[in-house]
Amino acid sequence: METHIIPRILDAASGALPHVDVFGTDYPTPDGTCVRDYIHVLDIADSHVRALEEIAKVSGEAFNVGNSRGFSILEVIDAAERVTGRKIPRKLGPPPSR
Repeated sequence: METHIIPRILDAASGALPHVDVFGTDYPTPDGTCVRDYIHVLDIADSHVRALEEIAKVSGEAFNVGNSRGFSILEVIDAAERVTGRKIPRKLGPPPSR
């Protein structure tokens, strides 16, 4: 079973899932849902290759390969609705134990 949020959102958009589970609506964020900085795996791989190519210059340095702007779960669902043109059902529930 898929556990990553974006494939689950798209599965709900296609009807393969009845809804997207949103765990937690009481986070200290504008819409109350969890915020994450999403990045594609190929961008992460590219950043590793670039660091290796410049290892003599960057050895011991730390880099953030995110975009420094997170998106909430509801923002990601809303974006998927705009892209797919479909309403994506969501089921709001309690957060996982923190």
